[in-house]
Amino acid sequence: TRPEPRTAAERKAAEVRARRGPRPERDPADERRKIEARTLDQWIDEGSVRGEATAAARRAGEPARPRRSRGTPAPIDESVKRQIADVVGGRRAERLTVLLCEASDALARERFAEARRISRSVLDELSTVSTAHLIAGLSAYRLGKWREAAAELEVADELEHSVEHRPVLADAYRALRRWKKVDEIWAEIRAASPAHEVMAEGRIVAAGAAADRGDLPGAMAIMEPATKVRGRVRDHHLRQWYVLADLHDRAGDPIAAARLFQRVAEHDPEFVDVRARLDALGR
Repeated sequence: TRPEPRTAAERKAAEVRARRGPRPERDPADERRKIEARTLDQWIDEGSVRGEATAAARRAGEPARPRRSRGTPAPIDESVKRQIADVVGGRRAERLTVLLCEASDALARERFAEARRISRSVLDELSTVSTAHLIAGLSAYRLGKWREAAAELEVADELEHSVEHRPVLADAYRALRRWKKVDEIWAEIRAASPAHEVMAEGRIVAAGAAADRGDLPGAMAIMEPATKVRGRVRDHHLRQWYVLADLHDRAGDPIAAARLFQRVAEHDPEFVDVRARLDALGR
């Protein structure tokens, strides 16, 4: 039995859940395939989570996203189109699909205010379509509207039940200093064993929340598993090493910090400001 909803986000999710009815069982293997199939050309948010350490861990020379020609909005999945048709039907469904495509395109192009405005305009009619809430939530998140982001992402999660965007939801709660919610979502992410990139994003948020509370040892303990790598070193490994190095530096352990920054530099000497961090540590 679910506890009585307390926050605005939880109440909104409960209302949508009541309108939608029982959610079908999801296949964990299919869920993971969808997550691992993400590409930069999709409408989903690929921005780093909030926080100094995480922002610093973004690549300095990150390639620009593919830009679409004017008049060719980002595509919406066929299953979403069917959901819209089931909800409203007829020509109105066609119009709402176009609007949602425009919102997804604006989000992909980092026009967050436009994405927020368009997606919010369709929420009343598409209250049970998770994609509409997801775009609204991600655009609000990128605009720093944390409460709104949390509310919409909670609804999207209630409708879709995917761990893919839970790190973003956790980070919105981190911004609101809702530490218990951050910890709960981090536990859910760990239990789901998602794609490595999603796990890395969740770990960074959880560690950032611990550091925000003054618990640097706890933050470092959360990040420590990221030092163990099997196979090829990828960008999400570098981000995690950088964050852990930054935590060691803040905790007054320059030797451990330098060792991790050096590890990052060995794989990518142009990663953010890693050379400057090493210079500052006398390395």
